[in-house]
Amino acid sequence: MTKCILFLLLLGVSVPACFAGARRFTYNYEAMTAAPGGFEFENWVTWKTSKPDDRSFNEVDFRHEIEFGLTDRLQAAIYLADWNYAEGKSVDDPGFMYTASALELVYNLTNPVADPLGLSFYQEIRAGRRVFESESKLIAQKNVGRFAFVYNATLEATWEGRGLDDRAGEIQQSLGASYEVNPRLFIGAECLHEIELPEWKRPERGFFFAGPNASVRSGRFWATATALAQLTNAGGEPDFQLRTIFGVAF
Repeated sequence: MTKCILFLLLLGVSVPACFAGARRFTYNYEAMTAAPGGFEFENWVTWKTSKPDDRSFNEVDFRHEIEFGLTDRLQAAIYLADWNYAEGKSVDDPGFMYTASALELVYNLTNPVADPLGLSFYQEIRAGRRVFESESKLIAQKNVGRFAFVYNATLEATWEGRGLDDRAGEIQQSLGASYEVNPRLFIGAECLHEIELPEWKRPERGFFFAGPNASVRSGRFWATATALAQLTNAGGEPDFQLRTIFGVAF
């Protein structure tokens, strides 16, 4: 099974390797939107492993995104397919599974360089196999010289099950900082705080993740990766996750 996981990671890297990135972060969104008529293709690969209550857990998630600029301030994206491979004693349906597809809109209000603070609103609607999800996000960003700082506040609502009867919410906060070493290389760090709201009732204990990231660029191609470790000890959450996004702009 471990060999299968490694093969999937290599597949996710090798197939879109020609789409190497412009994003500085993978768990945080940035405030700027694509130029009108701009078009980009992105492939996401996220590996999660080893939960405190299931050391055999492994999961590889894939997303395939087409992103395009509609106006000077409005950007849209289509997530063609979210699918994954999972294994471990805590996994109900091990193996490959298609989960959902999604539509995303981002509206930019202010510029992170020219204005005191860059702000954007984000909305994603995701639907698939017995799941419907709404994700709303406030994105804040400030660029200072070679540094970029971002903050995302997210509210997520999910309906799951045969009749979409299982309801849940989640509140997320995330921070990111990135430094431009040169025009081709950026290094930084990201952190993520999640609070689950089962049935929209009393919040459960929060989960906290943090780790380094790096982004490389070459012409139209880019790749960005972030490695996060769990700093809490939540049994249902992975101890380690690695996300890589490859992109190419047209």
